Amino acid sequence: MASLLGIALLALALSGPTTAFVPIGGGTSTHISMTGTALLQTVTETCRAVAEASGHEFKPTGPSPEELVQACLGPKATGDVSGAKFHTALQEIYVQNGLVDRDFVNSAPHHFNSEAFQEGRALIVEGMVAIKASIRSENFKAARGTLGRVLHTLQDFYSHSNWVELGYEEPHENLIRLDLPLDNLAGVAEPTCSHCSSGTCPNPILPVILEKKLLTSGYMGIFSDAKPKGKCSHGGEGDLSSDVVPRGGISKDERRPDNHVLHDAAVRVATVASRQLLEDIRLAAGDNGFLRMMGIARSSVVCFVIDTTGSMSDDIGEAKRVIHLLIEAKKGTQDEPSEYILVPFNDPAFGPVFRTTDPDQMKREISALRPTGGGDYPEMCMSGLQLALTGAPPSSHIYVFTDATAKDIHLKDTIVALIRSTKSTVSFFMTGSRYRKRRSLRASFQDYKDLALTSGGQAIQVSKGELSQATEIILDTSTSALVTVLQRDMNPGKDETFPFTLDESLKNVTIYITGTSITFTLTNPSGVSQSHGEASGNLGSIQTVGNLRRMSLNAQQETGSWQINIKSRELYTVKITGQSMITFIYDFVERFGGPHPGYAVLSGRPQAGQPANLMVTAMGRKGPSSISIEDVGLVTVSSSEGVSNSTLTEMGNGEILVTVDAVPEGEFVVFLRGQDKLSNSQYQRQSTTLMSVSRVNIQAAISSSVEPGEVFEVPFSVISRGAGGPYAVNARNDRTFPMVFPSSLDLLSGEYANATLSITPPEDTPSGTDVTLTIEVKSPDGIDNNYIVLTLSVVTKITDFQAPRCEIVSVLYDNCPQDMSVCDLFEWDLLANLTDGNGTGIDSIALRQGIGNFTHSPLSDPVVRAQFRFSCCSRDVEFVAVDKIGNVGKCYHSIEPNAGPALSPSSSLWLCLLGSVYAARR
Repeated sequence: MASLLGIALLALALSGPTTAFVPIGGGTSTHISMTGTALLQTVTETCRAVAEASGHEFKPTGPSPEELVQACLGPKATGDVSGAKFHTALQEIYVQNGLVDRDFVNSAPHHFNSEAFQEGRALIVEGMVAIKASIRSENFKAARGTLGRVLHTLQDFYSHSNWVELGYEEPHENLIRLDLPLDNLAGVAEPTCSHCSSGTCPNPILPVILEKKLLTSGYMGIFSDAKPKGKCSHGGEGDLSSDVVPRGGISKDERRPDNHVLHDAAVRVATVASRQLLEDIRLAAGDNGFLRMMGIARSSVVCFVIDTTGSMSDDIGEAKRVIHLLIEAKKGTQDEPSEYILVPFNDPAFGPVFRTTDPDQMKREISALRPTGGGDYPEMCMSGLQLALTGAPPSSHIYVFTDATAKDIHLKDTIVALIRSTKSTVSFFMTGSRYRKRRSLRASFQDYKDLALTSGGQAIQVSKGELSQATEIILDTSTSALVTVLQRDMNPGKDETFPFTLDESLKNVTIYITGTSITFTLTNPSGVSQSHGEASGNLGSIQTVGNLRRMSLNAQQETGSWQINIKSRELYTVKITGQSMITFIYDFVERFGGPHPGYAVLSGRPQAGQPANLMVTAMGRKGPSSISIEDVGLVTVSSSEGVSNSTLTEMGNGEILVTVDAVPEGEFVVFLRGQDKLSNSQYQRQSTTLMSVSRVNIQAAISSSVEPGEVFEVPFSVISRGAGGPYAVNARNDRTFPMVFPSSLDLLSGEYANATLSITPPEDTPSGTDVTLTIEVKSPDGIDNNYIVLTLSVVTKITDFQAPRCEIVSVLYDNCPQDMSVCDLFEWDLLANLTDGNGTGIDSIALRQGIGNFTHSPLSDPVVRAQFRFSCCSRDVEFVAVDKIGNVGKCYHSIEPNAGPALSPSSSLWLCLLGSVYAARR
């Protein structure tokens, strides 16, 4: 399956006269397609290894990511398992890969331009260290962002250098190993290219450079045509130096008639190099850690944010009950949460974040909660919620239990920014009715309702006695493949009929209505109705608790056009959800120019007064080919009407660029409708996170990881297409690290203003810590604002780049028979010494290939003695040692039965170093 999938993807990457080595939107052979090919191959191999270790067969029903995820999760994933998180992880990597061409367009090291080989390799290796540290700390979002950027730089080496012109068909392994030299580099003053009068010669590299096997790369003149005498240019329209003698360029970014052979070779070797780097990260992270980074999990992460003040005794007891119920009800099913997170808060304390994949450990942690303190009514709810939003992965479900308003309400704008950035859903369970003691405190339960609505969650206000009934919503929403069919917020309330479509794939459809003084009638496609007063009727069962009405439709609901008529003069919300593998993910994007134009994801609100661009990925039960998209629009949550004047453009890789001409002025959601080809039924889906437009735009980029104790500068730019004047600037980070930034910027309408933020992680910050930084800018009148959310990785400076060493001391296999039919009756032994020299020490040893058992001395020993005993059915054996930094050493050995006496130590000695898997296989 892996080879077939890889061949199919690589064939796609090489098909047609398209461009390559460009960001998303550039064609079928791009940085994105190369990255996707390498990722899917690595994930497929990892899934197969996990399945074999668990004793079940890995057999995807097809090549789509959805089917890959279903097969990867194994027999427990018997129901609908969405591939949305996997797609989201892929998109995060793709986006950061593409942004290198925008944020570092003139940085030679990021693209291996201008012979910046040492500097480019340093970016790759330091990035790999940061990725491994982030994975060890379970900061998977930070790891994905760094991975995308590192892969871009690695891939550019093969397009921008003369590696393939030199005849090399395999990757330059030294690029991911600082312990090996980068030699055979062309001299600083050494001419490297011949003159190409046409500007598009097949191979302008000087013969002497080819004969000496010297490495060179093209000089890129974005703002100037200057380059050293005799040096190659990058080439292309964006390179001003390409008209300077020697004219032309050696870039293989584009597939042209004059360079198609070299271009195709560069694509192939760049894809293999990407696989090599991913394999090293996988070995350091372990199979489960790698899959978690890639978003492959049964269900969503479930996060609880709990007020632990004295008055919360009953609420904490209910939280304990529902968590225990959730764990027991979903353990061993496809709905079992992939991770549990707990964030306590009171006043003045909040946190720390507790996270685990072990349900029993979560039980113990929640059972240990005790209500303490209180008396000063408002609590630090916003601070606890901020930790949850930055600690949980995107699209998580977060449940807040409190009976008090927020003392730290000044964080509300930051919370909104984080909700919109992560697309996580926050639901509040609010009990009690304690009133503010001081007029200066402006917080109220309405703030919680606002945040719940922004996220697409629920704000349920009940008495402490009703809480146990309200928490059933947690069982509803903490499920796999949860989708939203419809969501509206009517404020002020009015009589309204909301039509919606239920398709054949939907299961467990539930309708939630919050508000007071509400009546409603639900009608199915056949005209059968049920009113709010019928607790159990022809269409479903209704439960009322506090301000929430929850209606569960009968299992055999009819497909087609439904409608719900709601009557109320008070504000109310309606939301309809279900379980289905038909879903979509999206990002608002903006096009950027330069030598390699593409699309960048907006971290913030889209621009007012302009068409909105969205990049949409739709998923069906058998991948994107099993559904069609007929319409994508933006719908205001306070109306039943949508904005559907959109243009859809296929971008490849299952992505669709959607351009919406008219953007609503109020808060809106993304609405999508189409056809499920498997059932021939119409479907509709909707995003949950509310968005709105702004005339302010902020841009910033993270160039590298941050060292503990060192000042790190983040340049950022702000532009307003509204009125000029002093715009307030505020910034926060979830680690409370000290920062320095301007409190305001004087903006002229339509012109960028530049500024710098400085952040300093304390010296004792653990390596692998991630920092979520939010920068907010507000107009002089306070009406308009926007934000940008950035993720930084704190990584201790690494000096240990040596992988653990393996010395095979002895191999005994005299008893292994030639006859494989009886091989399982015999065993053979291997004894090895593992050392890490002057490095950080060996952290783990794992068997990668072979059936058998092994034991080893303590990993803290200077020399770790490992003894392996294998079945004679395993003739090839491979094991891996990883040090505490993440350097990977591999040992591979193969036996020939009855080929002679045991090997001597000297004849079997092999030092297996970082990235040696391909050499070992050959």
